Amino acid sequence: MNTPSFISLANYKELISDALFWKTLKNTAVYVFWKVPVNVFISLVFAVLLNREMYGRGIFRAIFFLPMVASSVSVALLWLPLFETSNGILNVMLNAVGLKGLSWIYSQETAMMSVVMVALWKEIGYYMVMFLAGLQGIPATYYEAAEIDGASPIHTFFQITVPLISPVTFFVFIISIIGSFQIFDLTTVLTAGGPANSTYTTIMYVYKAGFNFFRMGYASAISTILFVIILILTTIQNKLSEAWVNY
Repeated sequence: MNTPSFISLANYKELISDALFWKTLKNTAVYVFWKVPVNVFISLVFAVLLNREMYGRGIFRAIFFLPMVASSVSVALLWLPLFETSNGILNVMLNAVGLKGLSWIYSQETAMMSVVMVALWKEIGYYMVMFLAGLQGIPATYYEAAEIDGASPIHTFFQITVPLISPVTFFVFIISIIGSFQIFDLTTVLTAGGPANSTYTTIMYVYKAGFNFFRMGYASAISTILFVIILILTTIQNKLSEAWVNY
């Protein structure tokens, strides 16, 4: 074993010219860009729908939350057969309505969106429960007053519900962004980073640099850059929240 030597900022200098690092960073950014807002929106919609009095409400809540109980690896293995191009159920359904089947995880154009779709299916129930907790904390008197004043459901939603659950929305955005930057299990099992590195994420690069190529210093440098990016995004979002979050 060689004697350790101080290399200063050599790893960071190498990162600047590492095309694969920038590729993984771009892939991760695409994943975060699509997954986070869609996740928050759909979770909020389902939470609002399942917060109303309806038959079997508890059963529907449990069904939506159930995928979150399973591990990411199990979920990925469950979806793999569904993405088959020849006899996968997704393409069978598309063909049944006269649409052409997609290549899903086997094409550079659709692979990342396929991973996003699986992630949404797994996590929507988790964030829905958070929104439900926020919705149930809103006093009913606000809605009663709005109804007396003749406010429409849409007006009530945007003028009462959205402002009063803004702290929950802010929290969901933060943890969703942080969790999305850590995407590893789904891409590893579903695509192994392919095709042509189109789903190769930054955390996958950290793992391979550290444990496949045994470049722990380089892996640490990548992790540090990722930490700084998340810190900057969180700080910006925290500052922006002052304009729309009501405590």
